[in-house]
Amino acid sequence: MSSAAQRSIEIYDTTLRDGSQLEGISLTVEDKLRIAEQLDSLGVHYIEGGWPGANPKDDEFFERAQEELSLETSVFVAFGSTRRAKGKVDQDQTLANLLGANTEVVCIVGKCWDYHVREALQTSLEEGIAMVADSIEYLVANGRRVFFDAEHFFDGYKNNPEFSLKVLEAAAIAGAERLILCDTNGGTLPHEVEQAVEDVVQHFDVGVGVHLHNDAGCGVANAIAGVKAGAIQVQGTINGYGERTGNCDLVAVIANLTLKMGYKTIPEGCLPRLTPVSHHVAELVNLTLNPQQPYSGSSAFAHKAGLHTSAISRRPDAYEHIDPEVIGNGTRFVVSEMAGRSTLELKANDLGIDLDGKVLGDVVEVLKRLEYEGYHFEVADASLELLMRGASGWKQDFFEVESFTVDMNHIGSGSRAWNEISVEVDTRAVVDLFVNGKKIVGLGDGNGPVNAIDTALRSVLTDSYPELKAISLVDYKVRVLDTEKGTGAVTRVLLDSTNGEANWTTIGVSENIIEASWQALIDSLVYGLLHSPHRDMLQSE
Repeated sequence: MSSAAQRSIEIYDTTLRDGSQLEGISLTVEDKLRIAEQLDSLGVHYIEGGWPGANPKDDEFFERAQEELSLETSVFVAFGSTRRAKGKVDQDQTLANLLGANTEVVCIVGKCWDYHVREALQTSLEEGIAMVADSIEYLVANGRRVFFDAEHFFDGYKNNPEFSLKVLEAAAIAGAERLILCDTNGGTLPHEVEQAVEDVVQHFDVGVGVHLHNDAGCGVANAIAGVKAGAIQVQGTINGYGERTGNCDLVAVIANLTLKMGYKTIPEGCLPRLTPVSHHVAELVNLTLNPQQPYSGSSAFAHKAGLHTSAISRRPDAYEHIDPEVIGNGTRFVVSEMAGRSTLELKANDLGIDLDGKVLGDVVEVLKRLEYEGYHFEVADASLELLMRGASGWKQDFFEVESFTVDMNHIGSGSRAWNEISVEVDTRAVVDLFVNGKKIVGLGDGNGPVNAIDTALRSVLTDSYPELKAISLVDYKVRVLDTEKGTGAVTRVLLDSTNGEANWTTIGVSENIIEASWQALIDSLVYGLLHSPHRDMLQSE
């Protein structure tokens, strides 16, 4: 086996097919086209587009892909299955659809576990082998490069290795270019993967790949084990999307193989796109990326404990296993009750806020007190920044609030949606505030107290600050603290806001949920005005 530095590992992405089987994901044709563009920009070798003929969406996707996608680094792949049991290849609709997709490469899946051949296909082992061989031979004869996904290979190899190897042998003789060993149930462990892949690599001259699921939490580890044993292709998905617990995460696979083991994966210069592509795909599938996602998560290189940040301020590599910028991520310092002076100092320097030694110590104590009361500043960077700016002597002069009131009028006695009694709820807020030295009263109606207050504020502030039109609230989260106090418990409110270019989070804490919401809302608007892309510079002291 050649050394890692000399070996290239093919990255085969199946986000558009296997990844889309994750519960909660439903991709439009437009989504699939945009994801394919992202994968191509990352430089994966193969993009599996889906199963032509399986549904109208995939049919449209393959048609539009030929016209609209201009792939620069990736090869497009159509996926399908072998012919039916006792069927004829030239009369098989699945094979016809694969040819009709007009892709250079096709990947077909076939049973490699005797139990599945007998029980799922209800046919003989001999026919199971013939289904694989006939299908590959037919596709190759029609000018296609063929990859063979050996479904349930690892389970089959444990139970009847002779049959599993016969299936692979039939595929290789028929012209398969790659033999992909699939851990379809996802329960195989790394040492088992490594041994089985090594056995297959020694047995065949055809290139071997691995397709791993994550049901035992070993998807990425199994991919690494497979490559170590001689596999030259890894099939997986961006962010590990996939059925049940998902597939092996190609973000971590690419980073580990390239940075930790010295293999060649995606083209040189593409590694810094790893995090942006991970986040972009998460947006396209409409799932918030797990902050703890290895390598690409927003918390992957976030430091909370004061001891860590103190060391990092002197040596960046002290608590980071790689330089995050290499994969397009970055170091973040989050502030909490665990923070020390060094953490706050790094945060202040990053924001351009000058805090001297005494003020820095005072801020540390204030943060610890507020977090004890229920604040959680590590998830509310915007409120933290405003607090630190206030400690430095800065005071926002956009507006000054004198008071606000909220009235809610509930008409009707129905308490549930299934009651037939009509219910009407009206909410109105009145806000008294000063803008540019003048007292103004704002009125606002809404579908709830927070919406009404927001409407009231905007009704009088937008004339002076038109940039507020670009600021919107995108999420509102409430958590009840000390639940044993029931309705009298302290509540924590988090508001996520955006101006279309940046997102930020603010926080409010109070026994009164409207007061907590008010705190978070005021911080959101002030932060948005402070960092408006339309302002020439930050508000100074």
